Amino acid sequence: MRIAVVNNFYPPRVGGSAHLSESLAHGYAAAGHEVLVLTATYKDAPLDELRGGCRVLRLPSWQLPSSVAGFDIGFTVRPSLLGNVTRILDEFRPDVIHQHGQFFDLTWASGLYARKRGVPTLLSVHTRLESPRAAYQAVFTVGDSMLVAPILRRYKPRFVVMDVQMEEYIQKRYRSAVSGLEYIPVGVDPQWLLNGDGAGIRERHGLGDRPIALSLGHVIPLRDRVQLVRALPRVLKKVPDLAVLVVGTVYYDKFLKLAEELGVRDAIVAPGAVPKSEIPAYVAAADLETHDLDGFGLGTAALEAMGAGCPVVAAVRPDNFPGIELRDREHLYLTPVGDTGALADTLIEVLTDRDRAREVGLGGQRLIHERFTLDSVLKSHLATLESMVG
Repeated sequence: MRIAVVNNFYPPRVGGSAHLSESLAHGYAAAGHEVLVLTATYKDAPLDELRGGCRVLRLPSWQLPSSVAGFDIGFTVRPSLLGNVTRILDEFRPDVIHQHGQFFDLTWASGLYARKRGVPTLLSVHTRLESPRAAYQAVFTVGDSMLVAPILRRYKPRFVVMDVQMEEYIQKRYRSAVSGLEYIPVGVDPQWLLNGDGAGIRERHGLGDRPIALSLGHVIPLRDRVQLVRALPRVLKKVPDLAVLVVGTVYYDKFLKLAEELGVRDAIVAPGAVPKSEIPAYVAAADLETHDLDGFGLGTAALEAMGAGCPVVAAVRPDNFPGIELRDREHLYLTPVGDTGALADTLIEVLTDRDRAREVGLGGQRLIHERFTLDSVLKSHLATLESMVG
């Protein structure tokens, strides 16, 4: 097959959507398929390169200010975009298009191309247009109904459903634009996070042998770390030398302001974004990982930490992934959404009962190897794409 992979987010840009789309693109190429990646320019990345067996084309883009969406987004929209996308894809002649992200201009342009040329399209929705801030939520809701959904209805892609929250969101916002649903969880590589140098990270940040609660991923309104900070005063009474290591760009700093108010700012170390190559060392240094605390599902970073055997604390439903049960204190530590006391008690439990925490970490690692490896997820995507082409 000739597969066009479309995502405004793509490495060297970091993020779950970027890394998953790259892993799948490389997997498609390794399986013998011809792959073209269309993405937006990012810093000094080449405009045209061969990467992982795929040709990657980066179209000129401009950045939406992070204050608007909560994180930075590169858009390629300009009068010539549809013509350029049409020309590029006509030269490539894709059998199928795999899009990532429903609100990107490259998704819309390639979707309109697919409708005109009759090319089947698979769409992976990685981010729900939702915000805890009422004004932003109103804008996102209107944008979904007035802009995103009408465009998707014009070519009706098949949607990849990664978890139950995403299914509910798709059915609520895009029901009339859905040609079919494919239940495929997010895939992770359980090997790449292993064998990191945790001692080096502890030395870099002056943490010595202090217990570390790692919180991976960009800080955005949907993952704002506010619940974690609210739990800290209670946790620090039991574990006074705890260090909370927040690794990721801070686009939304409410948690830091709250930490100042609660007198726990000294317990937080926020180095910002780090190279992907350094993440294994941060995980190796950690006693636990926690950032999915707002009821919006279990993301790639948490799954990768589980794959490395790191105990994870999260506020998610046991049925978060269709057909896969997340068992509390067997695969990870589950805590109720919005219950600060329960979160604090769970963190204290993990930090003080290290033997049990190691057992839970190993249980989570087994689950990832059984159900969430990139190999199994890649096979599911390829089977779906082949059926669409057929």
